[in-house]
Amino acid sequence: MNRSDQNILGTEGIGKLLLKLALPAVISQLVNMLYNVVDRVYIGHMPENGVAALTGLGLCFPIIMLISAFAALFGMGGAPLAAIAMGQGNHRRAEQILGNCTTALILTSAVLTVFFLFFGRPLLLLFGASTGTIGYAWHYLQIYVCGTVFVQIALGLNMFITTQGFATKAMITVLIGAILNTILDPVFIFVFGMGVQGAAAATVLSQAVSAIWVLHFLTGQKTTLKICVSQLRLHRDILLPVLALGLAPFIMLATESLLNICFNSSLQRYGGDLAVGTMTILSSISQLIILPLQGITQGAQPIISFNYGAGNKARVKKALKLQLAICLLFTCAMCFLIELFPVPFIRIFNSKPELVSMASWALRLYCAGMFILGAQMACQQSFVALGQAKVSLFLACLRKLILLIPLIYILPALIRNQVFAVFLAEPVADITATTVTLLTFLILTGKLLR
Repeated sequence: MNRSDQNILGTEGIGKLLLKLALPAVISQLVNMLYNVVDRVYIGHMPENGVAALTGLGLCFPIIMLISAFAALFGMGGAPLAAIAMGQGNHRRAEQILGNCTTALILTSAVLTVFFLFFGRPLLLLFGASTGTIGYAWHYLQIYVCGTVFVQIALGLNMFITTQGFATKAMITVLIGAILNTILDPVFIFVFGMGVQGAAAATVLSQAVSAIWVLHFLTGQKTTLKICVSQLRLHRDILLPVLALGLAPFIMLATESLLNICFNSSLQRYGGDLAVGTMTILSSISQLIILPLQGITQGAQPIISFNYGAGNKARVKKALKLQLAICLLFTCAMCFLIELFPVPFIRIFNSKPELVSMASWALRLYCAGMFILGAQMACQQSFVALGQAKVSLFLACLRKLILLIPLIYILPALIRNQVFAVFLAEPVADITATTVTLLTFLILTGKLLR
């Protein structure tokens, strides 16, 4: 889509447009999931030490999520504002936002790399690593954090490709890296005998290729918004609104990191390495629900933001309703499948009887409230697309910080089966947070669009 075609966001049928933008975004998220899931699949099936290595890799997940959170801070904070600026016809402002976010992502990646190389091992021990798992976790993390700059560019700047309507191009960004990672993983892990270090090396190389693709596109002739050297200098009036809006998605991912730490530390205390390994599998399977939801909302975001900026409230309402319906339908279907057939999902990662036995009942319990999670995600991301930073921030904090993390520690004090109580915290928080989010959405969007 070139500049003359931007009005497609304001004229084409909402259903057709959402399908066009959301389908590649959903595929992108599913393929993106392969970055972490493929590593876990191969490592979990290592013949001698698969369970310990899988558990060690799961302990790295909070740091991986935190790195992704900083990419979302500038990517998901800047892309909706750039779309709103395009809707208002202010192309220069949109390119200033892109340039500032590019610089911020590069500077942030340098800080994160140094920090985690110095403090990564103590953090892993704090997260619940034992003497049997710390070696696998640290060997993986040392290599992974060296590719932080590639993660920041590939994830953060890819949002600016999506927000222009180039959903297929954004999908290719993720597809290139994920396919390469899937090919390199078994070669490095098994053929070269590098184990978890091979998995990390394959991931870093794959992300590097994705980052090069993104930069090539955003500096080329086909993009509407282009990275310009003249726009790379940081400006307070550009960056502060980006940070304000990006804070909500940042907190959503950062609290996912904190949440994983709380789960792992509690489960290590009550159930040992087996319970932590179970949590690694559960968090991997939950991505099958959460990441496609993010793809749907990413596809809807340019439509909502552009038309909100252009003042076309009827199209905004239609996009909001359609997004909500699709998200709810998806989570209900996925929850139904997981509750009926948990074991096939678990065996993707490991087939050890003791791990499958614990994970099968834990998965059913953990996902019991996810049927309604689609509404929570759709409504919270709608506020991001509408530029409502404060509301979005509160809803991002509600489910995890206000509800779920306290419940992880409160419920084991009230219920005799403490491992059961830790997993029970998830559905209780999901249902409570979604109820509050839906009520907030119904009240506030009416006021905004009036």
